Amino acid sequence: MFNIDSGEFLVVAIAALIFIGPKDLPRAMHFVGKWVGKARAVGRQFRSGIDSMVREAELAELEKQWAAENERIMRQYPPQPLAAPDTVPAIEHVAQDPVSHEHVPHEGDVPVMTPQPEIHADPAPVEVSAPKPAANDSKPVPPASEVKP
Repeated sequence: MFNIDSGEFLVVAIAALIFIGPKDLPRAMHFVGKWVGKARAVGRQFRSGIDSMVREAELAELEKQWAAENERIMRQYPPQPLAAPDTVPAIEHVAQDPVSHEHVPHEGDVPVMTPQPEIHADPAPVEVSAPKPAANDSKPVPPASEVKP
């Protein structure tokens, strides 16, 4: 950042040791460190402010490009008018016709017959059996009080 090489840093460190002294050098370095931290914070804040301004400018430019492209598309493809009113009365005419609920059979109309499913009066009984207990050939385990150690 400041472009200080090791030789220059060594000269500054020796001068600080001579002029400040070994007793006050840690306190002076703490003071310098605080100010360097504050300077870095101000630099970060400045950089973030510049970055946000650049982002806002880019967004404004993109918005202008989008508006121009949208305008070009709207000129190229103008909105189509809605359906002509001539077709609507035909639909209203159909809706105004009286509806006949009587069915006039035609000569070729034959009723469709489907077979009825067979119904059984007594369904076959289903056997439900309980599960059988597992066979146990060994003797039962004696209680712990009866077992001798």
